Amino acid sequence: MTSRTPRDSRLRLVRNRPMATARRPAVNRGSRPAPRPPEGTPPPAELARQARAGLTGAVAVAHWAAAEHGDPGALSDEAAARAAAALGLSEREVRTDWDRARLIGLIEHHAGTTRPGWRLQAWDRDDSAVLRGWVALLDAWSLACPAPATAEPTAVAEVVEAVPQLLSLLQLSAGTVQISALLDMLRQRVAELRTERCEVPQGATEGREPTEGAGSSAPADAAGDAATLEGLLDWALDALSSVGALTVREEPRDGLSGPENAADDAKGDRREAVLTALGNWAVWVKLEQICVAAQSPAGNIEQPAADMLRGCAGLTPGPARAEYRAWLAARPVGSAVTELIDAARGDDALLRGLAFEALRVVGAPAEPAVRAVVDESCLRPYALLWLAEHEGADPDEALDALTREEATWLWVDTAAAISDHGESPLLVRHLESAVQGTVPALLEEVRAVGHPRTVQVLVALAAAHPDPALAKAVRRAAFQVHTGGA
Repeated sequence: MTSRTPRDSRLRLVRNRPMATARRPAVNRGSRPAPRPPEGTPPPAELARQARAGLTGAVAVAHWAAAEHGDPGALSDEAAARAAAALGLSEREVRTDWDRARLIGLIEHHAGTTRPGWRLQAWDRDDSAVLRGWVALLDAWSLACPAPATAEPTAVAEVVEAVPQLLSLLQLSAGTVQISALLDMLRQRVAELRTERCEVPQGATEGREPTEGAGSSAPADAAGDAATLEGLLDWALDALSSVGALTVREEPRDGLSGPENAADDAKGDRREAVLTALGNWAVWVKLEQICVAAQSPAGNIEQPAADMLRGCAGLTPGPARAEYRAWLAARPVGSAVTELIDAARGDDALLRGLAFEALRVVGAPAEPAVRAVVDESCLRPYALLWLAEHEGADPDEALDALTREEATWLWVDTAAAISDHGESPLLVRHLESAVQGTVPALLEEVRAVGHPRTVQVLVALAAAHPDPALAKAVRRAAFQVHTGGA
């Protein structure tokens, strides 16, 4: 007769799927006809052709890197010079195309070396891969064309956050929009952002009239702020134009002249912006995602990251990814990534796993932020798995990127999420995902890994497990962790 003591209990080795088993079936959303793009939008094949035409430089640099580049990490000066000579470009052009190739996913860094990304292999045959790559570049426009070095970081962040609203205006206008109108909307949006942050206007003090000096400086401050926003709007338009999202042109005045028209010209009224076919399609897709989310029962589009993730916890992976895409489409990619990582740092292990699922939807633009948190103990296993999959590892083999200790920490963290949000049978089945071969080995390593939720997880597991002998061993382990015993 086979022994049922914990010492002889074996655990089957299966792939760890954090948080997936804790989800409930998706809410029935009802049927909704597939949306049709605006009239006049080219078919996907033509849009992909336009995207390929605008990214020939990035593709050429990616092919060169795949064939010849052997330097680790970023593009070195010597490698840039070799690429410039081989491709007939300037070194500045090579670096620009190199950055774009990385943002699109045409090249990837893996184990300290550069290698072709999966998107490069699919570039000539998969139109959807091309369009997704171009949208990734559009989302990362402020990284593809960095702001002037002299620009104040807070003002840059405000403009980046306001750009989606400007793009929406251009798309909904279905034509050209004067730069002066975009500047007015930018000022309004920045004022709203500052109000949300409860910033006190310069020169205003609590319960006190401004002094003569403060009052006289206010117009100068306002004028300086207006000039700053105008300059940053020009930067944003140039950047969006360089990635192929819009075109800025000067509209003639049909021969009209005079002081009023001269004043209008001085304010930039003769310049107009219009979305390209690619830009119009991409903004429409994002607006459609927002509309779908707004009409869904979840309604997470306006929620902060943590609340959005909680709202998606009950969905299966497909509908959850749709919610992530809609939420991401409604905000700048940089601030969205920051908000997701902040949510992952919280005490709720379920949100930690879901936050990194949402970051998988973000893709390449999230890579710098994910790499930056690799040294944070609570995020390290999730970040390493994310990076391994981003660099081309098969999801079934991504766990190889973790050490035994990191895999054990992740097992405890996932168990904490199931304990908080799942059902007892799920916690029992979670035993099968441990990398250890026996229950005693698992308990020994769980005690050593130092996860802050270890005691609670072991107590919950002991209460849920139907095997009395195994439950007793788990309770003993919980008591030893709680008392600091061996």
